[in-house]
Amino acid sequence: MFTRKIGIDLGTTNTLVFLPKKGIVINEPTVVALSKPGNSVLAVGAEAKEMVGRTPDDIVTYRPLKDGVIAEYYITESMLKYFISKSVGPFNVWRPDVVVSVPAGITSTEYRAVINAAKEAGARDTYPVKEPILAALGAGIPIHSAEGNMIVNIGGGTTEVAVISLGGIVTWYSLRVAGNKFDQSISDYIKKKYSLAIGETTAENIKINVGTALPNRNKMEMKIRGRDLNSGLPKDLVINSNEIAEAINQHLVEIMNAVQAVFNVTPPELTADIMEKGIILSGGSSQLRDLEEFFKRSLGVSAYVAESPILCVAKGTAMVLSHLEVYKRTLLNKR
Repeated sequence: MFTRKIGIDLGTTNTLVFLPKKGIVINEPTVVALSKPGNSVLAVGAEAKEMVGRTPDDIVTYRPLKDGVIAEYYITESMLKYFISKSVGPFNVWRPDVVVSVPAGITSTEYRAVINAAKEAGARDTYPVKEPILAALGAGIPIHSAEGNMIVNIGGGTTEVAVISLGGIVTWYSLRVAGNKFDQSISDYIKKKYSLAIGETTAENIKINVGTALPNRNKMEMKIRGRDLNSGLPKDLVINSNEIAEAINQHLVEIMNAVQAVFNVTPPELTADIMEKGIILSGGSSQLRDLEEFFKRSLGVSAYVAESPILCVAKGTAMVLSHLEVYKRTLLNKR
């Protein structure tokens, strides 16, 4: 059977591809490795991610999306071509229809760039849908009901806060602070406090293994290795979870302020619904320990992490694909 529809969660950190009747067939880092001077694609996804921070001068690794939008157009096109070909097979005779996620705050120029990149990569028609809508669908939120639902999708490059009712976004805020900024803050904190330089992969591993939104008496510890900035030699260090909470706190406060800003402009009836049902958290970075408790203490509103939060947007594309004709008349016309 030839594949005619594909859903793509085009994330800053990871890209997921969904195929009807097969489910999620690709979940790989949004990284491309190019060989110089010809700029030919050497590796894409997981293979390219392994090269980050380890390449010689004639190989360059790129993250073609910055803050959720296309920063390197031709590299993004090459990456999409690779993912589409890998998911449908090189001998697929149909150019597939593609549903692709885009940030709520996308500009018209960025919107066109997504459509053009997907078309050049082999798509027949491209349907960009805003991430909060897809995340809400994937989280099982009844978006077409008259009640208000708040989704906070914390990914790698952006945090999208949106109140959804009657199938549309009522109020929203798109913040270019998310998992990548957490990693950078962890790296900067260790550099400043311990004069130790670490790579982005190490910073990400620290966040995953001992990262937490709130300090705790029962501290978790992790042994890391980096380069001593004073001696220039390798050095081991033990870092604990409370230090990570301190390192990323400023960014969590920014996200909390964005949620507060959305509440400030949300109609009272919808606010009452959200107070009763709570805030739904999705996206890979929503898996940070104690994040629900951080929101509850900061805002006085319960928060819940969706089931398989990293897959919510991809699951949302699946739901749009299964009712594409219906969504063409509703969601897909709402930019």
